[in-house]
Amino acid sequence: MRDLTGHARAGGPLSRRRAPEAHRSNALHPGAWWVWALGLGTATSRTTNPLLIALLIGVAGYVVAARRTSAPWAKSYGAFVKLALFVIGIRLVFAIVLGSPIPGTHVLVTLPEVPLPDWAKGVRIGGRVTAEGVLFALYDGIRLAGLLICVGAANALASPSRLLKSLPGALYEVGVAVVVAMTFAPNLIADVQRLRSARRLRGRSDKGVRGLLQVGLPVLEGALERSVALAAAMDARGFGRAAAVPPGVRRATAVLTLGGLMGVCVGTYGLLTAQGGSYGVPALVAGLLAALAGLRLGGRRAVRTRYRPDRWGVRAWLVAGSGIAVAGLVIRAASSDPAALHPGVVPLIAPTLPLWPALAVLIGLLPAVVAPVPPEDAARAGKPADTTRPSPASPEETS
Repeated sequence: MRDLTGHARAGGPLSRRRAPEAHRSNALHPGAWWVWALGLGTATSRTTNPLLIALLIGVAGYVVAARRTSAPWAKSYGAFVKLALFVIGIRLVFAIVLGSPIPGTHVLVTLPEVPLPDWAKGVRIGGRVTAEGVLFALYDGIRLAGLLICVGAANALASPSRLLKSLPGALYEVGVAVVVAMTFAPNLIADVQRLRSARRLRGRSDKGVRGLLQVGLPVLEGALERSVALAAAMDARGFGRAAAVPPGVRRATAVLTLGGLMGVCVGTYGLLTAQGGSYGVPALVAGLLAALAGLRLGGRRAVRTRYRPDRWGVRAWLVAGSGIAVAGLVIRAASSDPAALHPGVVPLIAPTLPLWPALAVLIGLLPAVVAPVPPEDAARAGKPADTTRPSPASPEETS
C-alpha cells in the first residue's frame, strides 16, 4: 500500500516483498571452518614449543572472537578453554605424583614414595620431583590443550546442523550421531547459564554443592526432553530409511570404502615418516580416490534431499587453504629444524620462538579478514551484511 505521497507505507505489501532481500546472509561453508581448525590442530601436534603453541592458540582465539555468532554452539569455546586448562593441571599432577620418564638433576621437592612390588617395576608413586620432569609434562600438557582449543574453535564457528547437511549420503546416519554428540555440550552449557541467571534473579544462590544440585536436576530434565523431541522429529521425518540397491553395489561400496581408508592410513604414515617418502603420496592419493568412490556409491542408499545446500566458494577455499598452509609449513619446519620446534628440557633451556614457523602460523589469521561478518555484528557496526542467499519467505510475502 502507498500513502498520499506515493511512497510505500511501512508494513505494506511492497515493503514486505523487499524484506527477504534485506535479510540475506552469506555464511561460510562449515566444512571450511573444520579444515582450518584441523590444520591448526595438526600444526599444534607437531611441536612442543610453548611459545609457538601459544601463538597458535592466540590465532584461533582471535578468529573465534572476530567471526563467531551468537548461536548456542558458539558459546562453547569458553568451556573448551577451561577444559584445556584442566588438562594441563591434570598432566602436571600426574607428573608430580607418578613421576616423569625424563631424568633430571634439579630436584624441586621430594615426596614420600610408596613402596611397590617387583611386578610393578617402572611405576613410581611419589619420590623426587625434578624441574626437568615438570617442564616436560607442562610442554606435553600445553600441546594437548592446544588441540582441544582448536577443536573448540571449529565447534564455535561451524554450525553442526549445516555441517550435517553437507555430509555425503553414505555418512548421513553417522553424521547425525556425531552432530547430536557435538551439540550436547553447547546446549548443556546454555541450559546451565540460563538456570543460574534465573536463580540469581530470584535471589537464590547458585554456588556450592546445594546450588549445583538444584541446577543439575532441571538441566538433566531438559536434556531428556530434548532427546525425546529429537527422537520424535527423526522418526517423523523417516530417519533411517534406505533405498534398495543391488548386492554387488553394496559389496563394491564396502571394498572401496575400507580399502580407501586403509590407503589413506598407509599414505599418511608414509608422509609422516622419513622412510615412507616413496610410497606415501601415491598411497594417499589412491586411498582418497577409492574412499570417495565408495562414498559416492554408498550415497545411493540415502533417500533424502538437501534444502538450499551450502556452496563451497572462494572464501571457503581461502579459509580452508590457510589452515592447510599452516599445517604444511609447520610440518616442513619440524622436519628441517626439529630442535626449534621441540625445545629440550635436559639441560634446562628457555624456549625461543622460531621466526619462520611463527610467520607461517600467522597465515591462520586470514579467516578473520576474508570470512563474512556475522549478521548481528554487521548490524551493530551499521554495515550491510553479505547478501547472496534469501531467507524463507512468509505466507504473506508469497501471496
